[in-house]
Amino acid sequence: MSFLQTPPQLAHPYRSDRVLQSCMRRLLPHALADEFDRCAMELGQLVAEDLYPQQLAERLVEPRLVQWDAWGRRIDRIELTPLWQRMPEIVARHGLVWHGYDKAKGAHARVFQFGLVYLYTPASDFYACPLAMTDGAARVLIESGNKALIQRAVPRLSSRDRDSLWTCGQWMTETTGGSDVSRSETRAEQDAEGQWRLHGRKWFTSAATSEASVLLARPAGNPAGADGLALYYLEPRDRDGHLRQIEIDRLKDKLGSRKLPTAELRLFGAPAELIGARDHGVRAIAPLLNVTRVWNSIAAVSYFRRGLQLLRDYAERREVFGSPLRDRPLHKETLAGLQAEFEAGFHLSFYIVELLGKAEQGQLDERQRLLLRLLTPVAKLLTAKQAVAGLSEVVEGFGGAGYVEDTGIPGLLRDAQVFSIWEGTTNVLALDVLRVLRGAGGLGGVLSGLLGILGQAGDEQRDIVRAVRETFESAQRWLVDSESGPPEAQEAGARELAITIGRAFALALLARHAGWALRAEGDPRPAAAARRFLRHGINRLGAAPLNDSTLLAWDQLP
Repeated sequence: MSFLQTPPQLAHPYRSDRVLQSCMRRLLPHALADEFDRCAMELGQLVAEDLYPQQLAERLVEPRLVQWDAWGRRIDRIELTPLWQRMPEIVARHGLVWHGYDKAKGAHARVFQFGLVYLYTPASDFYACPLAMTDGAARVLIESGNKALIQRAVPRLSSRDRDSLWTCGQWMTETTGGSDVSRSETRAEQDAEGQWRLHGRKWFTSAATSEASVLLARPAGNPAGADGLALYYLEPRDRDGHLRQIEIDRLKDKLGSRKLPTAELRLFGAPAELIGARDHGVRAIAPLLNVTRVWNSIAAVSYFRRGLQLLRDYAERREVFGSPLRDRPLHKETLAGLQAEFEAGFHLSFYIVELLGKAEQGQLDERQRLLLRLLTPVAKLLTAKQAVAGLSEVVEGFGGAGYVEDTGIPGLLRDAQVFSIWEGTTNVLALDVLRVLRGAGGLGGVLSGLLGILGQAGDEQRDIVRAVRETFESAQRWLVDSESGPPEAQEAGARELAITIGRAFALALLARHAGWALRAEGDPRPAAAARRFLRHGINRLGAAPLNDSTLLAWDQLP
């Protein structure tokens, strides 16, 4: 009989992940760490033995929009995949939003929650997307102070009861653009009874099946621009499940995230409630974006980890040139490099999770608040880029099998591409980083936070500490020099600056964990990852002449 290759198997995602286990032991008190261990073991078993096989079996099954019934009535019903239909019960049972709002966990609630989210996300077929928006919406409502909406919606958005659990969409993007919400054309008008009614078109809605949504609209009489927008809350369907003055034009045909029903919607007087003031809605929605960007970072590193896990297992089963693939020196080098990138992104992501949890408990000082504001967009953009590049290597590491759809491997790469687009593209986030630094008066306040992290790295990491400090000093010089040059020079270098800051902090945080792991667990692997990540380079700043950029960007003669 001819040879048949044994396919890769997904190991228990928690039991096989020493990075997550070690991180939780460092960040959580003993009692919570034990509780997390029990929860993660249960969730990991569900992922490996149940959800992953179902994902492979339903690879070609996608949501479908049914606009009309047999008698010509407009119904706009989205038929979900079987796996998606299971998700509300799974989310409620494992408390994937609830844990983040569990007061008993205090400042550790977010670390606990996102540890489970990290295990869950690659198995969710992108159900984690509406969960991210649900989490963000709950935070927006809490911070709005709108008591009526807090009492009505927040308990449902964070519930552990399947029958009461809601998800919430974030309907922002319009045909005028996604990142530039100032051009939003959705109108809000009050009827004779004082009920707000929304009219407009939402071009990219990733939670069209949710029980609630938050969105921006411009109240009648408000001026153009971002300051004239207000933030609204709506429940799209009535008690019978029928849409209320909303029509679904179509579902998007996307590169990846195809199990997620992303819709184009039209609003024809949909009833809504004003969340806060009649203006400055963009400012009001900022807490939601902070939360969803953290979810995005965790999703990126979790997808990267899924690909690495499968590639390692395949290397155990695949024989080339007379020996297992795992023993080939060059393959080992490739895996080592991928692991270093993954670990750095992982620790950067969980650092902002740690800060977020403390911020929500009012436990951050001014320096830490600055770090959270700066590193949230930085972590989101860096981990997204790492995931795309890393999963491209994973596809290649499988050889031809990685290019064949029914192995399930190509889907990882396609799905990961969205992480650099959702919640702000790399360039949009890089400009956000510039705004933060301008508001903070430069990198001085950030440096003190970085030094605090480096101080926990241990004497064994002296070379790494030196490299991080030198890189950050270089970034400081670049920022000062660019301020005295042409106005466009700083913006042109914003991406490289953001990536440099991200890689410097990622290495510092990896070195901090490496120091702890050596002392507390006798584990040299995080230190090895830090050394390898340093070899990859952390300083991406350069002096590209603007005239060269102009020549090359449009490929035109001067």
